[in-house]
Amino acid sequence: MLETMRSAAGTWVAKLLLLLLVVSFAVWGISGSMLGGVGGDKVVTAGGTSVSGVEYRLAYDRQVNVMSQQFGQRLTREQATALGIDNQVASQLVAGAVLDEQARKLGLGLSKDSLAQLTWDDPAFQNASGQFDRQAFEYILRQIGMRPEDYLKNRAQVAVRQQIVEAISDGMKAPDTFLRAVALYRGEDRTIDYLPLPKSLVEPIAAPADDVLKAWFEENKKNYAAPEYRKLSYVKLEPEDIMDLGSITDEQVRQDYDKNKSHFTTAETRKIDQLVFPSADAAKAASDAIKAGTAFDKIVADQGKTAADVALGTLSKDTIADKAVAEAAFALQASQVSDVVQGSFGPVLVRVSEIAPEAVKSLDEVKDQIRKDLALAEANRILLDVHDSYEDARAGGESMRATADKLKLKVVTIEAIDRAGQLPDGTVVNTLPDSRNLIQALFEAEAAIENPPLNIGTNGFVFYEVDGITPARDRALDEVREKVVADWTAAEATKRLRDKATELEKRLKDGAAMDVIAGELKLEKQTKRGLKREADDADFGREGAAAMFAMGEGGTGVIAAPAGDAQILFKVVEVFEPAGADASAVPEDAQKTFASGMSDDLLDQLVAQLQGEYKATIDQAAIARAIAVTPQ
Repeated sequence: MLETMRSAAGTWVAKLLLLLLVVSFAVWGISGSMLGGVGGDKVVTAGGTSVSGVEYRLAYDRQVNVMSQQFGQRLTREQATALGIDNQVASQLVAGAVLDEQARKLGLGLSKDSLAQLTWDDPAFQNASGQFDRQAFEYILRQIGMRPEDYLKNRAQVAVRQQIVEAISDGMKAPDTFLRAVALYRGEDRTIDYLPLPKSLVEPIAAPADDVLKAWFEENKKNYAAPEYRKLSYVKLEPEDIMDLGSITDEQVRQDYDKNKSHFTTAETRKIDQLVFPSADAAKAASDAIKAGTAFDKIVADQGKTAADVALGTLSKDTIADKAVAEAAFALQASQVSDVVQGSFGPVLVRVSEIAPEAVKSLDEVKDQIRKDLALAEANRILLDVHDSYEDARAGGESMRATADKLKLKVVTIEAIDRAGQLPDGTVVNTLPDSRNLIQALFEAEAAIENPPLNIGTNGFVFYEVDGITPARDRALDEVREKVVADWTAAEATKRLRDKATELEKRLKDGAAMDVIAGELKLEKQTKRGLKREADDADFGREGAAAMFAMGEGGTGVIAAPAGDAQILFKVVEVFEPAGADASAVPEDAQKTFASGMSDDLLDQLVAQLQGEYKATIDQAAIARAIAVTPQ
């Protein structure tokens, strides 16, 4: 309750108030005159301060708007009541009322100059130049049906409440002693001796007697119930389903190949090095040296550079940004160095070390892909025509199968599928188009009727029908005996292992050494050092680690292994406090959270005390009348 009220008191500037009121009136269509019938009601009373039905209704509407946005739909009156919004708003108004009454008792107030300055500084009433605009002030208030004097009264009220809130919580910090305790708590680590107890300690488990199995089956019968199954038939219509490779002639393939030959061509590439010089003279000297027999790599080294520094990459001509360099590089032979080139970054020498010539895929290499692409393009063009033909045929009374056969489409039938997409044998069907939506639609449809198609992919459809429904039912033991026996055996093994672990833990608690118990069981004791509180440990899991921090040094216990196939017997061997733990070890954001929580607690206590002191009361009948008002 007070978290919302405190936030409002700390940040509830007039702009937010006005915007929320505008939303309230716009959604509910309520004006001051429409609420006039409840204006005389006092919904909340605290000493000499009261909250009217109008104020309650406006606050109620604002809260409904906020919650509606969170849920993504407009809340009905019944839903708002179920969420307790009416009581939440009443509690918030009580908190505000007792603070107002306290301010009145203390004689707190706001000077006219201060109130004028607050209004003057409110961005809601400023023009494009950032100056207070009286016309904007009057227009906005007029839009929500609020008089200027009412706004100023409310603005002063909020500012006075803020004085009380800041007097309590402003500058609040969590004490260093508290923060040190947090640092010690969070930084503590432990050494754990533990013994994983495998199920092999209690296996094999003898087959259960019939009466035992029957009793266990009856207790867990719902786990073996057969779900509702539905028989599904569907026809998928996507370009791939209607493309006709045979309709594409060899001549069409050849023409497309000739037209788009560049698509099947890989441009010539060259591995290029580029050495930039500070001056044309330096570049000319290096070029002359290379022509005289000096290696290009030696010139690179003399310039204080490495091979990586001069490597331009393996590039095609059109991908080289510097056109002068591109022309020079593609005029060279392999392992040849250019004359001095005036590049974008100065004079350069260009070397080509490798050449990969242009490659063109032959027609034979790509004809199958071209044929498929052409057939898909044609299928895309006629897909909607096929869709319309299907719909027309069904509208004319033809069956799904007859229509599909006529249009050369495939009907797929699944004899029985449940809501999880499983067959009766437990196999998951993973071949359904848009499986999630199709199954949902399947279980919302009626049997033996035509349904609107579902859209799939970018331009596809799936037509479906429910051919039959098998209702959910309880299975008999004989139908699932094999699974029931397996489940009972697994559960019995877990129970017996847990019982054995409990016996061993009692021995450990009574003084038996972990090493002795491990030796008897021919198992190896293990030790975990540096286990941290709240760790999601790979061996123990988060819950297991929490159990190990729930006891002191020397404590013992048993936890289930995270994988569920073992029990873990453990003992807390050592507890280590972090060295040098102090308040600074707690992150700043955590310190702020603690301080905020303490401030909220103080404010809660103040409001609770003031409610008793001023005999704050809530008139539920007045609330009902305020909520019941509807637009005229």
